Amino acid sequence: MSAIETAPERPNPRLPAVWHIRGRELRIDRPIVVGILNVTPDSFSDGGQFESTDAALEQAERMLAEGADAVDIGGESTRPQGARAVSSSEEMDRILPTIRAVRGRFATVPISVDTTKSEVASAAIAEGADIMNDVSGFRIDPRMGEIAAATGAGVVLMHSRGSVEEMGTYRHANYGEDVVAAVHAELGSSLANALEAGVDRRAIVLDPGIGFAKRSEHSLLMLARLEQLTSLGCAIMVGVSRKRFIGELSGVATARERVAGTVGANVAALMHGARLFRVHDVAANRQALDVAWGIIRAGQGATSSGDSPSRGSQFPVPGSRRS
Repeated sequence: MSAIETAPERPNPRLPAVWHIRGRELRIDRPIVVGILNVTPDSFSDGGQFESTDAALEQAERMLAEGADAVDIGGESTRPQGARAVSSSEEMDRILPTIRAVRGRFATVPISVDTTKSEVASAAIAEGADIMNDVSGFRIDPRMGEIAAATGAGVVLMHSRGSVEEMGTYRHANYGEDVVAAVHAELGSSLANALEAGVDRRAIVLDPGIGFAKRSEHSLLMLARLEQLTSLGCAIMVGVSRKRFIGELSGVATARERVAGTVGANVAALMHGARLFRVHDVAANRQALDVAWGIIRAGQGATSSGDSPSRGSQFPVPGSRRS
């Protein structure tokens, strides 16, 4: 088979160009970088760093200055070892002051809340969050769909299996012969449930859940065959940042030192159809994704159309905040 025949497919041009979030549109026809802001004591690579509101706001400011398009705020860890479910009240105590502070400082920046609980999501939206990022894909709390439909919030449905305590482990990492087909089917069910609850399809983004109930070989296959998920008709987000499979491939044991490996995985995901990238280290990923996107678009003969790398680059996308 020739190199041309084995090259990855071009990104699906039929995928949504905009993401509907609470009455406005976020253009996603270019790489979108979502900065991770964990206000937890026990997240796997940055636990305890941003527990205070002042530290969290400073980190949000830093990520946005480095080119993040949105901020994802989470108050419950799903770390691979020792994750502990927390109550809605404890989770709200962690995240709501930060959401309030970020919204007060940045009136228009999209804010995502990383939660599996409808009570938490509803309170976060009341404080100014725009997006509900559910690592259970609405499995754990079916009322999440009701809240999303009622508020018009953007939605990220991530694939996972098991409880909050289990999903970062291998307990449910049994997929038979085809992990991609299994994830496609299970994400399809999450999507169908969200639509049935009244969520606008244009508000939904899908995430294959890299590293969640997946061994490293599963995660690699998911990234290599992301194009198959685009058949569900939604934009794709990936969260590979500092993950275990990067450490195994690179030999880098310390999670926060896996920046280069994260960049490599995100560029590969971009080439296979991902459009949104959830990351801890914004600057390196922003730069790499902008350059990779410029090369992809040049290969498609599109650089003259203005649909080229985005914020902070020499070739801003029309309509972006830095164009």
